[in-house]
Amino acid sequence: MKIKASNLTCLSLAIATMSLTSCGGQQQAHQAGAPQLAVLTVQPSDSELHNVYPATIKGKTDIDIRPQVTGFITKVHVDEGQHVRKGQVLFTIDQVQYQAAVDQAEASLNSARTAVSTAELTEANKRKLLDKNIISEYEWQLAANQLAQAKAQLSQAEAAVTNARKNLAYTTVTAPSDGVVGTIPNREGSLASPSSAQPLTTVSDNSEVYAYFSLNEKDILELTNEGSKSLTEAINAMPAVKLTLADGSVYPNEGKVATVSGVIDNTTGSARVRALFDNPTGMLRSGNTGQISIPVTAHDAISIPQRATFELQDLKYVFTLNDSNITVPTPIQILPLNDGKQYIVTEGLKPGDRIVIEGVGTSVRGGMPVTPVDPATKQAQAQQAQQAQ
Repeated sequence: MKIKASNLTCLSLAIATMSLTSCGGQQQAHQAGAPQLAVLTVQPSDSELHNVYPATIKGKTDIDIRPQVTGFITKVHVDEGQHVRKGQVLFTIDQVQYQAAVDQAEASLNSARTAVSTAELTEANKRKLLDKNIISEYEWQLAANQLAQAKAQLSQAEAAVTNARKNLAYTTVTAPSDGVVGTIPNREGSLASPSSAQPLTTVSDNSEVYAYFSLNEKDILELTNEGSKSLTEAINAMPAVKLTLADGSVYPNEGKVATVSGVIDNTTGSARVRALFDNPTGMLRSGNTGQISIPVTAHDAISIPQRATFELQDLKYVFTLNDSNITVPTPIQILPLNDGKQYIVTEGLKPGDRIVIEGVGTSVRGGMPVTPVDPATKQAQAQQAQQAQ
């Protein structure tokens, strides 16, 4: 990070002012003895942090159940939240008119079959007479045409029966897949129609669920290592992700990022990402919300507690100790990624530096003498003091 000279001058003046204002406190400290404060010696190590993204949960399949025919609902066979199997009956629509249509179509079919049989007899008789030169070819051709017409009408009647039976079958609405029944807005007596905007219900297959979240352009570039590898390779190399639920609990099953959309939304500057989670107990439902946590490991990095830092003019500082155990305000730079407890320091500290991790932002000031205490010892002292009370 580059800082302008004017900013550095302001910071220097601020730090100098802070040091001067602490002179009285320093003298008092020398008189009363330097306070014992927890001091951490920083060392590089591997640290794991998490990128967190808001997510929306959807079932692997969310199928809107819509009627294929118009009619009044005569029976609802299931209830909201019920687990159903593929092919299980959900609704029955009034069948009277559709059964009547089937009966009428079958009657027309029988009539068409009789007409074909009669036309076949007529055509066969005319052919024999034609072969004996008793009638003209014209008369036979009329009989042949009547037979062809009767057969066409038979085909139409068969199609009408098929269509009528299909419509009758549509009055029994079944589940297209295994899943959980959603809201049922319409009950017995309500009119169901294919043109209705609202479905009869929704069947969600929740054996597996998708968690949808978004990555911005910068995230995608980092994911692909500035384009040095393909997005598919980057997805395959991604670690398992975790899902934090709305109540703050962590879902026990880890998920895997499955896809990243190939188009970045111009309005949001982000791409839609889908992670897949097993859901054997049905704990997760379509419409749930949560947060996706993607782990990021920083190798040989200096990690410090967030409570050891303070801000001055939008820059972060820590109090390091010099050889005389005097506090020195030291600017640092950190990764934007953090877990709410730790910061990864990129600049400003080196291995072996000592930083104050107690009283920062309240009692600690620049130029203040300190008696360093190991954090574990300090914690043990606090516990003993608490037990003694």
